[in-house]
Amino acid sequence: MRSVKIKEVIDALERFAPLPLQESYDNAGLQVGLTEVEVSGALLCLDVTEEIVDEAIGLGCNLIVAHHPLIFRKLARISDADYVQRTVMKAIKNDITIVAMHTNIDAAMGGVNFKIAEKMGLGNVRFFGKQQSVAVGDGEVSGGEGVIGTFAEPMAADDFVLLLKQRFDVECVQANQLLRREIKTVALCGGAGSFLLGSAIAEGADAFVTGEMSYHDYFGHNQEIQICTIGHYQSEQFTNEVFREIIERECPGVNCHLTKIDTNPIIYL
Repeated sequence: MRSVKIKEVIDALERFAPLPLQESYDNAGLQVGLTEVEVSGALLCLDVTEEIVDEAIGLGCNLIVAHHPLIFRKLARISDADYVQRTVMKAIKNDITIVAMHTNIDAAMGGVNFKIAEKMGLGNVRFFGKQQSVAVGDGEVSGGEGVIGTFAEPMAADDFVLLLKQRFDVECVQANQLLRREIKTVALCGGAGSFLLGSAIAEGADAFVTGEMSYHDYFGHNQEIQICTIGHYQSEQFTNEVFREIIERECPGVNCHLTKIDTNPIIYL
């Protein structure tokens, strides 16, 4: 089997989720390292920390594909002052390349939001919110801020909350007053998606699911829409599976490893 360069893996990921799909504030793409070297293995994760780099070293992986960018804001220096700088240093010292696919793969057709919908068991999934298309080769890739889909059979609000707890292994769901009608149509956005609540209501969704929302966003929507927030990390935890599907399909022979490290900085006591 032929060798595969890191650049080929990055190119495959960016064909699926082109960088122009990312939000203006984002920093997706190459973060650290060289791309013209052969891939020894790819570690797939949500966040990049020193422990993640250690895991890559232990697995013999010279590529880390993460959802959240390690370098999100400008670095004025590289020292041991914080975990970002230390992680960059450790990756460089160990010849590990880090790439991030963030809001571009959130938005892409078949990306993070579609994976969340799949885990929930939704059908007829489509985009809602702001949408765009990006030219890629002879074709184009569609993107959207969120997705909306339907259950084959409607369910009571308390059963819906239970489903979220089970499918996403969450200890608690933050919700507004339980809806007194059945839930069939669900709008969702992984991560911090409160900006789409109004669009979800306009689409006629019975429920809106996201990772995190602020206190005041819950007011004024009782019996209008069921709001459920399940945690930022929890909502995006299956992003690794999207990465693996792309790499195994487009770059056969690359050994992919899903991280075994839980990088969620929030705990429930």
